[in-house]
Amino acid sequence: MRPHPKAHLPLAVATLLTAVVALTGCASNDDPVSPTPNPTTRTYRMGFSGFPPRNDFAQAIAAIQMWTPRADGAIFAITPPWDSLLAGVPADSLVMRDQKPLADYYRALGLPIVVTLDATDGLNRTAEAPALVNAGRSLTEPAIQQLYRAYAVAVDTLLRPAHLATAMETNLIRIAASPTLYAAVVAAANGAAQDVRAHDAGVRLSVSVQVETAWNRLGAGPGTPVYGSVAQDVADFPFAQEFGLSAYPFLGGFEQPEDVPLDYYKRVRDEVGRPVLLVEGGWTSASVSGPGITVTSDEAKQARWWRRQIALADHAGLSGLYPLNFTDLDLASFPPQPPGSILPLFARIGLVDPDLNAKPSLAVWDSAFARIR
Repeated sequence: MRPHPKAHLPLAVATLLTAVVALTGCASNDDPVSPTPNPTTRTYRMGFSGFPPRNDFAQAIAAIQMWTPRADGAIFAITPPWDSLLAGVPADSLVMRDQKPLADYYRALGLPIVVTLDATDGLNRTAEAPALVNAGRSLTEPAIQQLYRAYAVAVDTLLRPAHLATAMETNLIRIAASPTLYAAVVAAANGAAQDVRAHDAGVRLSVSVQVETAWNRLGAGPGTPVYGSVAQDVADFPFAQEFGLSAYPFLGGFEQPEDVPLDYYKRVRDEVGRPVLLVEGGWTSASVSGPGITVTSDEAKQARWWRRQIALADHAGLSGLYPLNFTDLDLASFPPQPPGSILPLFARIGLVDPDLNAKPSLAVWDSAFARIR
């Protein structure tokens, strides 16, 4: 579930942003291990994506300028621009236009880059990317998988990320989508990793898993969490040197942030036996509802989640903390969503509102960021 490219960056903002950037040069709550009181260090880099709150150039720039001083990393969450790829536009031309200027800006600030590539529909893990569906094409086609692989190589070559995930939320896709689509994701992700590795020996390759799914929490009500497994993901993506985590506990039946087990991330890390980093996630700061779910929350509860989130990150020894959205989303400025869209569930997970006014959660972030890494 990914609120960032689930609603794509409007082209007007993307174009203007490009121009300006170019000019600017299993335990539960009684886990016997407790977080270290007032830690002075952290194991993880911290950062956000450049996704803006609305289709407004000035605010897109202002948001980036607001979060980059409180970050030591940056993330791009990218769905391939299938319409352009299918029209024959070279992958490198698209990456040069859409992401490279911003990546160059991040690099000039000394921010290492994480990139996650999404092979399916981030708002509906049962389905393929909408642009592929609209074109009557499918990731199950070898030719489409080859386009995906070529795009991954272009992203790696031009953006030079330190970390690259070639598929997202693979465990959720496996249980939600058809076996045929999941098999296509496995083939495309492994092929992309193989092609990237042939050009780049240094980038750390991964896929991401959905933590609520790993804990059997999606669709669950209140109750004691019971960890499942991500062993199939480890087997299906043997190239992964690390695993990304997607975590939205407010959608997993957790009513209070403190109900989330202290080892929520650590259980995944222990099972995969390699580093893990959060590549998307959050907790809504307002009461929201979507298909089959209603969540009651406010800004104080979101701040409590961020305190819990930092404790979970410390306990797991995460290597990265990249929740994606720095700002809330002004949904009125987005294209109309189809009936049943879950995008409203993610509209209030930012640490500032659409006008860049800070919420209490921002102070929690800043306190963690101030620690020595």
